[in-house]
Amino acid sequence: QNEKELQDVVKQQEDKMLQLIDKSGEVMRLKAEVSELKRLLQRAETEAKVLWEEMRGKEHQGDTAYVQERVMLRREVDKLRVLLVEKEDENMRLTDKY
Repeated sequence: QNEKELQDVVKQQEDKMLQLIDKSGEVMRLKAEVSELKRLLQRAETEAKVLWEEMRGKEHQGDTAYVQERVMLRREVDKLRVLLVEKEDENMRLTDKY
């Protein structure tokens, strides 16, 4: 009887562990999806900023090459800002650590 109960408890624990592993995988997938969505949102916001600026200052209206270059440059600036913040965070973690 005790052996049967022990087997049942072990089986229940195995089931719980499998459920946790499944949930962990789902959480990782969702985190990756959130990261991708944030990246896409940032890209759309960058494009919107440039286009809005172009609408306000009509000196280059209709010059798509100029607008595309502005979008590309704005993306590059945003990317560099993110890298700078990441490096500053990393430096702070390292100085806090030592």
